[in-house]
Amino acid sequence: MSLPLVTTAERRHRLGKRHRLAPSARAASVAEAADSVVALHATDAATVFLSARARLTGGGPDLIERALYEDVSLVRLLSMRHTLFAVSAELAPHVDSSTARAIATKERRTLLKHLDEDGQGLDAEWLARAETAALDTLDTHGPSTGSQLSAAVPALRQKITISRGKKYETEQGVATRVIRLLAADGRIRRDRPRGSWTSSQYRWVHTEAWPAVPVAEARTEIARRWLRAYGPATETDLKWWTGWTLTDVRKALAAVGPDQVRLEDGSTALVSPGDSAPEPAPEPWAALLPGLDPTGMGWADRGFHLDPAHRSALFDYAGNIGPTVWWNGEIVGGWAQRSDGEIVWRLLSGPGRAAEQAITAEAARLASWVGDARVTPRFRTPLERELVA
Repeated sequence: MSLPLVTTAERRHRLGKRHRLAPSARAASVAEAADSVVALHATDAATVFLSARARLTGGGPDLIERALYEDVSLVRLLSMRHTLFAVSAELAPHVDSSTARAIATKERRTLLKHLDEDGQGLDAEWLARAETAALDTLDTHGPSTGSQLSAAVPALRQKITISRGKKYETEQGVATRVIRLLAADGRIRRDRPRGSWTSSQYRWVHTEAWPAVPVAEARTEIARRWLRAYGPATETDLKWWTGWTLTDVRKALAAVGPDQVRLEDGSTALVSPGDSAPEPAPEPWAALLPGLDPTGMGWADRGFHLDPAHRSALFDYAGNIGPTVWWNGEIVGGWAQRSDGEIVWRLLSGPGRAAEQAITAEAARLASWVGDARVTPRFRTPLERELVA
């Protein structure tokens, strides 16, 4: 029996609706917006806000700040591909168990190795005391920056030598590494930053570790949600997105039990069980998505929504996507914010007059939402730099 065909147009229809980018599909809550793409990239502080904005029915930055820092329905975790993501509190235990736990174990092993090689007698017991002192300080003083923790905890002012005796030998303070380890272990979390919502200078708060979820169960849940949001896709796509081993990817997918479909180029891909039927096209939609937005970074192979000729303008040398302009499920250009606050954009293809009008309206909506804030992507791309200049 032949496999169901999923056309490129159908994949773009799904993208608009499942990623909450089509107007009628937009989310009412920040957690729902994050769940629609499984997780929001959070390496760049502004990405979380701008990615959520594009998927919400309304509300300003304060709505997202409330989700992150007051009701804590959205939390930042070092997770997939050793990258910082923001996920819903509901999904966080699964992300923690499936991915973050292994990262935390590796982080601790690496720091203990550096402490041992430094030769000052610093060991696991010393590290445990330093961590306890940091947590006690947070309990006493409340949300604190890394600098404030270092000022209050003498152990965090300790310096060690990395790669002693080698030409790239360097002396480093341990504060950042200890704080990063506590965060990876889920014992502290990022709270309100110093400055505006675009700042990455976070305060830290003491928190409870996430409930334990069996690893296999957690990976299956992540794979199930990812396939629902990003299918049709391949095991290669999921391996790239999660950073798991191919064996772990295959076990998780086997537990999900996906269906196979045929794509227009003759290749096969996976969808959620029973998810091969066509979906009606959403209403026309335009979006201005920030650098590192998950819709641009969701697949290893992005050929169905990105003309390969545009890649060099929209990605940096490391493969990070910059700010993009979308029309009906396809990347058609890029955008930037100039120092005076103006949102500027350039089309790399000719989607037509209706698209240009919708993009112009969306740019105005974005400018109004951002207000006096200034957004400079952490990873600069060629087109973004040109537009700013």
